[in-house]
Order: sequence, then C-alpha cells, then structure tokens
Amino acid sequence: MQAFAYARPESIPEALALLAEHGSGAHLLAGGTDLVIALRNGSLRPTVVIDLKRVTGLSPAIRREDGHLCLGATTVMRDVERDAEVLRHFPALAEAASWVGSVQIRNRATVVGNICNASPAADTAPPLLVYGAVVLAVGPDGERRIPINDFFVRSRQTTLPAGSLVTGIELPLPAGRMGSAYTRLTRRRGTDLASVTMCAGVDGAGVTRLAYGSVGPRPVLVCDESGVLADPAAPDEVKAPILEEMLAGASPSPRSMRAGPEYRLAMLRVLGRRALQTAIDRLAKGMA
Repeated sequence: MQAFAYARPESIPEALALLAEHGSGAHLLAGGTDLVIALRNGSLRPTVVIDLKRVTGLSPAIRREDGHLCLGATTVMRDVERDAEVLRHFPALAEAASWVGSVQIRNRATVVGNICNASPAADTAPPLLVYGAVVLAVGPDGERRIPINDFFVRSRQTTLPAGSLVTGIELPLPAGRMGSAYTRLTRRRGTDLASVTMCAGVDGAGVTRLAYGSVGPRPVLVCDESGVLADPAAPDEVKAPILEEMLAGASPSPRSMRAGPEYRLAMLRVLGRRALQTAIDRLAKGMA
C-alpha cells in the first residue's frame, strides 16, 4: 500500500477545501468497504484520504420531511435494511441493502458510497432508479440536486462535478399505491458481485418501471405506461414482447468472469418476470 495523508474534517466547507487543494489525488472515506480494498490492491493511489464520518451535516440519519425520505451521506446499509419507513414505503431498497455483503459489511457500507462508486452491479442502484431518487450534492458552485438517472455515466464515473461531495439521497414518498420488488443473480450470496440485478415497480395507474444492472456499463431504467405489464389478467404471450423491448438495452460484457453474456441475458428475462410478478402481487395486497 502506498503512503498517503489522512484528513478528518469536521465541516462541509473544510472537506470541500481539502478536495480543492488535492484535486484528483483526494479520495473520500465514508464506509470504506470499496476504498480499503482499492488501497490494498494498488488500484487507487491517493495523496490524501478524507474521512467524512465526523463532518457535521453528513450524519447517518434516515429522516422524513416535506414529502420525502432523506438518507444521510453516512447512512449504512444495515440501517436502511431495518428502517421502518424504508420498509413501509421503499421495500425494494431494503431488500437490495440486505443483499450487500455480510452483516459486518452492511454495518460499514453506505448507500451513498454504493452509488458514488458507480458499479454497474451496485445493488441499491435499481431500486433508487425505480423510486425516482434524487442525489443531493454540494461543491464549489453551491448545492445541486441530481436525478439518480442522470447521475450514472459508466463504471466508476458519475456526473458529480469535480470538487463536490454527495450529502444525501432524497426519495419522494409515493403519491399513491405502488408494489415493488428487488432480486438479483449471484454465484453465492454475500461474497460476490451480482451477475444480474433487477427491480420492478408497479403503481395504481398501471405504470411499470424496471431497472436493471450488471448487464452493461451502467444501471438502466425503463418504463411502460401501457398498463399491460401491470395487468395481472394479461396473458404472458401479450406481456412478453413488451418486456423484451424494455430489456433490449442490456449489453453484458463478454470479459466478465462471473457469467457469460448469453446466460446473463437469459436470466435477466427470468428475473424481470419474477420481480414484475412479485410487484403486482404486492400492489394487490396493498404492500409498497
């Protein structure tokens, strides 16, 4: 491991000043579950690591305000997995958080870190896309609100401006009934990245949202407003071409060691049908 400086700011202005001073040589530490591995294997060689855990305003909080739920920048997966408000309004996000690593990892890994790492296999990305989350950021030009679908570019690249940091994630509370579900395919639970991730959301108006990842350079969100996919009485042969069109954006890498592209594409369709059916069933039962 290459030597680097370590800083522990106590305010957002202090953290931003450090980012401005060190530029691309600065790397942020929240949970550290990805950062520590990258430091050890040498894929990251920072000049300074900036620890955010003592920064005022970046507390690990889940709070409800003004028609939305806000996840603080240092909120860990374990808290999201068990929070009553998340379980009530955003159960697919709780399901996704529960898939991340082991309990020990989930007690350290943050949701904000999960999306800022911008892995196509990030478990929380599909449900955040389905729920229309907004990324809250602050930088040299002040505060910004970035819709989550505009945040991802490709693996390890986001639209977050240089010298900025994410302060939280906003989730708008559903205006009406919605059923949602998250599922994934992996070689073994808790110790491996997903080969396919899938989240489905169906609302009372018949709108279906699907978000999937680990089958391309970034997670993908697609929407069907025809009402056919959300209709429990519609036959599979009618739903199949719509679902096929929604999943057409998948382009899994042939170089992945976790699964071949043909297998991933086949399982993407299986997971899409499963998640969609679970979301429809939950909507019918009055579950979120």
